[in-house]
Amino acid sequence: MLHERFSWDAVTAVFEEESPRQTDTGRRAGTGTPRSGADGRRSGDDTGRPGADRRIVCDGGVRMPIEELDIEDELALKERAIDEAPVGITISDPDRPDNQMIYINDAFERLTGYDKEAVVRRNCRFLQGADTREEPVARMREAIDAGEPVSVELRNYRKDGTEFWNRVDVAPVHDEDGEVTHYVGFQTDVTDRKEAEMAAKQEREKLEHLLVRIEGLVQDVTRRLVQASSRAEVESAVCDRVAAVENCAFAWIVTPDLARETLTASASAGEWDPPAGVLDRELNGSAADPTVDAYRSGELRTVTADEELAQLLAGESWLDADQLAGVAGVPLAYDDTVYGVLTVYTTEAVTLPEHETVVLAALGRATGTTINALERGRLLASDNVTELDLRITDDGLFPVALSDDADCALEYGGSVYKEDGSVLLFFTTDREPGPVLEVAASLPAVDEAIPLQEYDDATLFEFRVTGASMVATLAKRGAHIDSMAVEKGVAELSVEFPNRTDAREIVELLRERYPEIELAGRREREQPTDTKRGFVADIEERLTERQLTALQKAYLSGYFDRNRATTGTELAASMEIDRSTYHQHLRAAERKLLDVFFDR
Repeated sequence: MLHERFSWDAVTAVFEEESPRQTDTGRRAGTGTPRSGADGRRSGDDTGRPGADRRIVCDGGVRMPIEELDIEDELALKERAIDEAPVGITISDPDRPDNQMIYINDAFERLTGYDKEAVVRRNCRFLQGADTREEPVARMREAIDAGEPVSVELRNYRKDGTEFWNRVDVAPVHDEDGEVTHYVGFQTDVTDRKEAEMAAKQEREKLEHLLVRIEGLVQDVTRRLVQASSRAEVESAVCDRVAAVENCAFAWIVTPDLARETLTASASAGEWDPPAGVLDRELNGSAADPTVDAYRSGELRTVTADEELAQLLAGESWLDADQLAGVAGVPLAYDDTVYGVLTVYTTEAVTLPEHETVVLAALGRATGTTINALERGRLLASDNVTELDLRITDDGLFPVALSDDADCALEYGGSVYKEDGSVLLFFTTDREPGPVLEVAASLPAVDEAIPLQEYDDATLFEFRVTGASMVATLAKRGAHIDSMAVEKGVAELSVEFPNRTDAREIVELLRERYPEIELAGRREREQPTDTKRGFVADIEERLTERQLTALQKAYLSGYFDRNRATTGTELAASMEIDRSTYHQHLRAAERKLLDVFFDR
C-alpha cells in the first residue's frame, strides 16, 4: 500500500535544510525567520557546494529551483507537504522534558483520534496500553537514546480505546555539528496486514495440531482395519477410535437393509447410550439428514449451521444437543458401492473444516475397502453357500439387449478385472461376428467388443466394460455368477454367495439396477472345506492381471486343444502386445498354475 511505502528519508531531508530548533540565532521553523550561519547564509544553504541542485518537485514532476521561492513560501510548502502526508508524522524535541512532541500532522489526528492540542507537549507513549509488548518499546527507547533510526510495530490504542497495529519509524534530525536536534516519527496503520499474519500463524498452528491428531487417527484406524477378521469388528473399531478423537461426542454406523428399505445401526461409541432403534433411518427419509444423504449420494455430508442443526436434533432427548455443533455423514464406500454410513457428532464446528472432512472421507473409503475384502472372502471361507436362479429381461443388462437386437444366444465364460478398473467379460455366441459387433457398438454399456475366435457354429467374444457391471456389483457383496445363458432377450443366471449374506439383499441389489428381474429358484448346499473357489482364488491371487488375461483367453479360445483354432499371434494382437510378450505372460501363468496344483 502507498502509506507503507512512504519514505521518511525524503521528509527528514526537509528538516535537515531547516532544522526547527530554538536557538539564540534563530527561531523554530514556521516563524518565518530563518536561522543564519556565521557566513551570512541560511543554515543548510548548500548552493555554494559543487554539484548542488537545490530544487523542489512540483506537480507533473517539474523541478523548480528552490531559490525562486520566497522563504516563507518555501516553509509553507514544506509544512503543507507534511500536513497532507498519508501517514502520521510527529516531531519531538529531545531538549524538552520527556522528549515532548512539538508537532503532529493531520494524519496523526485521524489515525489516533487525538486533537493536536491534546497531545502536543506529551511523549507519544500515551498510545500504549495493556497489550503493548515491552520488547519493541524497549528497542525503540534504546535507539532514541543512542540517536539512531529505528522501526518497530506496536499494538497501540486510539482515543476511543480501540486497538490498532502501528508501524512506528523514528529518524533523528541532526544539526551542522552532527548533534541530534529533533526526532521525526512516522506512524502507519498496519492492522489489516498484522491481523492477516496472525490469522495465518494461528491457522498454521491449528493445522500442525490437526495433522498430528490426523496422523495418529489414520494410523490407528488402519492398524485396526488390518487386524479385523469380521465386518462387525471393523465397524466397532472405527466407531471406538473416531469417538475417542478430541471434540467428537458420538459416532455410529448404519448398514442398509434393502429388503426393509432401512439403514440399521450396527455399531456405536461415545458419550451417550441411545435407545434401541433411535439411530435407524428410512432409506427414503429426509435428504436434510446427513446420514441418509451420505448413503444416497455416496459423498460426505455435513451440517454445522445452527438452525439446520437444531432442526436435525430436535426431539433427540437421548443426547445433549446443546453440546453439539456439527454432524458429519461419512459413506463407507468401495467404488460405487456404499456399504453403510459412519455418522459423527462433534462438539465444535471447528472440528469439521476441510482438512478433517478430507480425512473422514479417506477413513470412509478405507473402511469400505476393508468391508469389501471381507465380504468377498466370506464366500471362500463359508462352509455353506446359497444359489439363486434369476431371470432377467431388463435391457439395461447388455447381454439381454445384445441377444434381442442381434438375434443371438450367448453363454457366459468368465471375466477378468483390468488394472485400469475395467472388466473383460467373455461370451460365446451362436452368430457370426458381423451382426454382434454392429449391435455391440450401439450399446452404451459396451466400450469395446472383440471376436477372439470363430468356430464352425459359434464365436468367442470379449466385451470390455468400464462402467458398473453385474459381475462387479455382485463381487462387492461376496457373490459371483456361476453361470449365465441369454437368448431372445431373456437372461437366466445362477448366482452363488455365502449363507451369511441375506438373499433378499442380493435380489434387491440387482433390482436397483435391473428392475425387470425375477427369482426363479433358491438352493442351499454345503461346500467342501477344500473348495474349487478357494483353489481358483489362490490362482488369481498369484497371477498378474495380464497373466490371468492371457491364460483365460488361451483357454476359452481353444488354444490348448490338439487342433488349436487360434494362434498365439492372434491372442497377442487381442491384448495389443507382441507375440513374444504374450507367450511370456502365458508361460508365467502356466507355471503359477502348476505351482498351486502340485503344492496341494
